[in-house]
Amino acid sequence: MKWQQGLSDYQNYLKLERGLSQNSIINYSLDIKKLIRWLETNKVEVSPVNISEETLQQFVYETAKNMNPRSQSRLISGLKGFFNYLIFEDYRQQNPLELIESPKIGRKLPDTLSVEEIDEIIKVIDLTETLGQRNKAILETLYGCGLRVSELTALKISDLYLTEGFIKVTGKGNKQRLVPLGSTTAKYILIYKDQVRIHQKISQGAEDTLFLNQHGRPLTRAMIFTIVKRLVEKAGIQKTVSPHTFRHSFATHLLENGADLRAIQQMLGHESITTTEVYTHLDRRHLSSVINQFHPRKDI
Repeated sequence: MKWQQGLSDYQNYLKLERGLSQNSIINYSLDIKKLIRWLETNKVEVSPVNISEETLQQFVYETAKNMNPRSQSRLISGLKGFFNYLIFEDYRQQNPLELIESPKIGRKLPDTLSVEEIDEIIKVIDLTETLGQRNKAILETLYGCGLRVSELTALKISDLYLTEGFIKVTGKGNKQRLVPLGSTTAKYILIYKDQVRIHQKISQGAEDTLFLNQHGRPLTRAMIFTIVKRLVEKAGIQKTVSPHTFRHSFATHLLENGADLRAIQQMLGHESITTTEVYTHLDRRHLSSVINQFHPRKDI
């Protein structure tokens, strides 16, 4: 087996067997491509089937020494996944990275915006511009439903169940979930859909896509990032804000206001409750107020 064939087979496995999105497949492939380039640069002629633990140790050492711990961990994890696949397909008997430990990293707490900051960002949207109502609907949907940016760009008109108060979201691995839709979010989606989008000339194949660019085509992830960046700068918010920040804020504000962690897990589409638990990074004042309000010995 040659490297390019192994990589291609692995990508097909990730797509067909694991059901991963194209973005996830690209990210998983990056680490293997780094290894392939390193082998070519160092003129190391070895296949995925017989590459040794020593060769991989040398690659990891040389490649990871200029990386931060989080990137080092991702590199090692990505390579382990590839060799586990080779074991699964009976190409190898053991994983050559088995004894290579990832660096210990602390769990990174997500950045969040306050309700006031979100209001400020939405307030600076110029609704007199053609796409102002669209941008407002986008931000209200990101924050009101806690969507990933890829889920937002893939959202269909046929996914909207406004009367019932839900939207159908297609998440990682093409797994679908129903997310409650607040009245404010529904209001601005309807304004955009019925008063703005209806006047656009829509490209073939995009008839059911909710959010469109000025040419009537589906919005890209990069365009959503650009929209958010420009509005944050205009609002004068001194934080690093991405579309994902609105998702973090959605979860944090729900938790701060007493929502159940399991319910938040379902709305975010997390497979594991452990992933959702990162949002329990509430400040000490809030935690103290919970004790003072709910613990039976609060007054003793």
